Formats: sequence, C-alpha cells, structure tokens
Amino acid sequence: MRLLFCLLLLLFSRVALAAADGQVVVLDISGAIGPATADYFIRGIETANEQDAQFIVLRMDTPGGLDSAMRDMIKEILGSRIPVVTFVHPAGARAASAGTYILYASHVAVMSPATNLGAATPIAIGGMPGSPKPQEQPATEKDRDDKSADAPKADAPKATEKDWMSDATRRKAVFDAAAYIRGLAQLRGRNAEWAEKAVREAVSLSAEEAQRIGVIDLIATDLDDLLGKLDGREVKVDEDETVTLRTADIEVVEIQPDWRNRFLATITSPSVAYLLMLIGIYGLLLEFYNPGTLIPGIAGAICLLTALYAFQMLPINYVGVALILLGIAFVIAELFVTSYGALGAGGAIAFIVGSVMLIDTEVPEFQLPLGLIIGVSVLSVVAVLGIVGMAMKARERAVVSGVEELVGAEGEALEDFDAKGWIRVMYLDAICSMVVYTAVTAAFYLLGAAVLHARGEIPADNKMIEILS
Repeated sequence: MRLLFCLLLLLFSRVALAAADGQVVVLDISGAIGPATADYFIRGIETANEQDAQFIVLRMDTPGGLDSAMRDMIKEILGSRIPVVTFVHPAGARAASAGTYILYASHVAVMSPATNLGAATPIAIGGMPGSPKPQEQPATEKDRDDKSADAPKADAPKATEKDWMSDATRRKAVFDAAAYIRGLAQLRGRNAEWAEKAVREAVSLSAEEAQRIGVIDLIATDLDDLLGKLDGREVKVDEDETVTLRTADIEVVEIQPDWRNRFLATITSPSVAYLLMLIGIYGLLLEFYNPGTLIPGIAGAICLLTALYAFQMLPINYVGVALILLGIAFVIAELFVTSYGALGAGGAIAFIVGSVMLIDTEVPEFQLPLGLIIGVSVLSVVAVLGIVGMAMKARERAVVSGVEELVGAEGEALEDFDAKGWIRVMYLDAICSMVVYTAVTAAFYLLGAAVLHARGEIPADNKMIEILS
C-alpha cells in the first residue's frame, strides 16, 4: 500500500512539474509600428498558440506607428488563447502613441524603470507642419467654477464651442481613438480616465506613476525579474477562463524576424516603395519605346508589381499617384509638343506635389524625406527626357526585332523542300522570350493572388483568373 501511495505521489509530482514547465515566447519590437511589424507580431502569436506556450512576452520600444497596423496587432492580442505580456524595455524605452494602445490591450502590462508611455493623440489631427494649432475644447461650467478662484484671467478669450466643433475630421479622430482606448482599459480593468486623457491631451507618464494610478500592472528591470514576478500570477484570458502562470522552470524561446519579414520591412519602407514604383515606370517606358530590349521591361514589371504590393499595405493617397503619373506624362509630351517648357515645368511641379502627397500619414517614420523627393524629381525629369530621346533616335535606325529581324538570319532546314517547308531560326531567342514572358505573367498572377489573400478576398473556381485579368 505504501509502495502504491509513493508511486501515485511521484506520478502527480511529475504531472505538476510538467504543468509548471512549458515555453514563454518572446517577441521584440523596436521602432515604428508598420505592416512588417504587424506581420511579425501576428505570425509570432500564431506560432506561440500552435506550440501551446504558456504566455507571450512582447518586449517593446516604439514611438508609435500606423493605426491600421496597430489595430491588427490588438485584434490578435484580444483573440489570443494564451496571455500576452507587454514589456516596455529596456530603460529609456517608450510606448508612445500606438504603443500605449497595445500596452492597454495586453493581458499584463509591464514597464522597466526610466520608461514612459502616453502621447496617444492621433498624429494626423495635428495638420501639416506650420498649420494653425487646433482650438482647445471649451471649458465646462464645472471647470470654470473650479478655476475661477485661483486661476488668473487669460488675456485671450476662451475658444467657443463652435470653434472647437468646426473641424469634424479632428473631432471624429479624437473621439474614435478615445472610445477605442477606453474600451481596452475597461476590458483589462485599467485606468480608463487617464487613457482618455492621453488621447485628448497627449499626456505621458513614467513607469512609477503609471503603476501608482493603475495604468500598468508591474515594474521589472529585465526578463528574469519579469518572469520571477509573474510566477503564480492569475491572468484572465477571457470571460470564462483564468490561467495561473508558472515560470519557475520555464523555457524561454525568442522568435526573431525571418527573411520574409525582413524583406517585407524593406519593401514597405515608403522610400523603397517609392523608388521601386519609379524604376518600374521608367523600365516599362523604355521597353515600350524600344521593344525587344527585354531587360528594362522585365525589371520594370517586377519593380512595379513589388511596389504595388507594398503600397496596398501603406496609407497611400492615390491622388498623389495620379499626380506623379501626370507629371511623367507632361514631361514626355514636352518632347512632342512645342510648349516652350510649360509642359516640362508643369510635369516637374505635378511630380513633386504628387510625391509629397503620396504617403497619407503624419507619422514621421513613414513620410518621404523632402531631400529624396527633390533629388528623385530632378533625376526623373532628366531620366525621362533621356529615355524618350534615346527612343526617338532608335526609331531612325533599322529595325532589329520582330519580322524584320528574320531577314538575313541563319536557320536550319528541318526537311528537304523546294519552295515551302519548315526551318528552325532564332530558336534560342524564341525559347528565352517565352520563358521570360511566362515567368513575368506568373509573377503578376502570384502577386495579385497575394494581395487578394491579404485583404481576405479568396475568389472561388476560375474567378481568380477573371479578377486578376
């Protein structure tokens, strides 16, 4: 009997130890939050859920980022079967703007000493640099009563309710963001009043102040300290499930961005996507004016399709794209129409204005540098004039492609004949052309399918071919 009891005790102790073990998946985000960041984070959470990890630690240091990418990440956190612990680390890091929303959405919010969060006002509502400052929200009757006794009278009159309510776009953006973060705060039982204040007034907090007023749950110096403080902590995953974290013998698994994510981060950089678009346009332009060159057309098609894939994940203003194309068209027309430079100048202006308008966001990390826009604009005008000029000169030469190229070419007779029969001529050229154009066509359809899949559109049967065509 004692032997049986000892065996049962040993068995249960092994089961308890196995439950205490497991994995914690660590993800790292540093820098602005964009499409590549969201892709890395979402795939990391999916991997952790597939591996039945105990919980996920998101180490974060971000100045903010794109609203669409932030919301995709928050949706993944809210739908996760395992807890997500967001850790603002190392010392000196911040969870500003979009980072504040992610911190509020997490099951456990942790910060290192000498870190901060806040300033969650949507940046786009501030207008372009140099624009007038937004009017303050009118003070309520209670505010006036509280401040009348000790506050000095302001020289300038208070903003009226009509002034503040005049900008509908600003109001909608602030109200939407404030309601969103308040909902996250209420879901996780955190300080909703300060959350709304961070959106409306762009205030910030240090780690110690955030813990004191109930914005975050813990303060930890590093990952080991964090795991120690999480041991035995009960975390509410959803309405019906609460889990207890056991970190004593836990295995730490860090997931780093793979080649796919690094490639996505590169092409979704606005500067890179912008250059790819221009290279694609100029490559196709050169191919159209000088058919048979192949290399410019192939490179142009690949670059343009890659740029389009990147643009569908970025906040693009399509009026800006139209102005860029219009500018290139004006510069080309300058060579054929006597306008005394009017079309060329108009094309350059349209190109610059379109480039400035191209990325529709006020997030500094996702804006095109002005120096790049001016430099590329000058080079673009010179390049277009050079390409069209060379193409016009090429038209004066003898045709060396198509049917004309067959005249005088050497071939191999496949059978004996007198006046009519089969010969093999330019066999390798034909095979290479077929392979190249087939590969480009396949690449176009694959990229198109990837774009539709990213949008959640999966046409059935043969509708995919019809839509892409």
